Amino acid sequence: MICSVKTLGITGIAGSLVSAECFISSGLPGFEVVGLPDAAVKEARERVRAAAKSSGLVFPVSRITVNLAPANLKKAGSHYDLPILLSILAACGAVRRPRSTSAFIGEVSLDGQLRPVSGVLPMALAAKKEGIQALFVPAENAAEATLARGPAVIPVHNIRELAAGLNGECELKEEPAWVPERQN
Repeated sequence: MICSVKTLGITGIAGSLVSAECFISSGLPGFEVVGLPDAAVKEARERVRAAAKSSGLVFPVSRITVNLAPANLKKAGSHYDLPILLSILAACGAVRRPRSTSAFIGEVSLDGQLRPVSGVLPMALAAKKEGIQALFVPAENAAEATLARGPAVIPVHNIRELAAGLNGECELKEEPAWVPERQN
């Protein structure tokens, strides 16, 4: 089974569209991340496996290959954790496939919580440019992402909440646009 989830990366100071493509096949269990990943991206294998299991979600015991496309761009950072995990969960049927107009950013902790990441504003600006309609980000990054005045920003606290929202079991609410407070 194959599933593709949109995400964003940083190239220099600009954001760029990336796809986390997951292929699950039979054979000896294994988990590879390809597409020029750095060490933090390669370590996602252990974070996403632990996050899924500790959140009570199914993690397949299969041969898993995740390609971060385009393969010619270097991928750096832990913000690829969420789209990698989501592509696996959708490919094995644990969650509904996200809409093609949605993108996901976030680092996952071993217990399934989403941690804030850096570079959210340039990624949100890139999402706007690429026509993304919904951008799912760690709750702590949501206000920053609204500054792009682009896609609907959906704050997510943990994997269990996101899975429930994608499966239609609860509603994930949009973050209101951030407005700076006036200093008197």
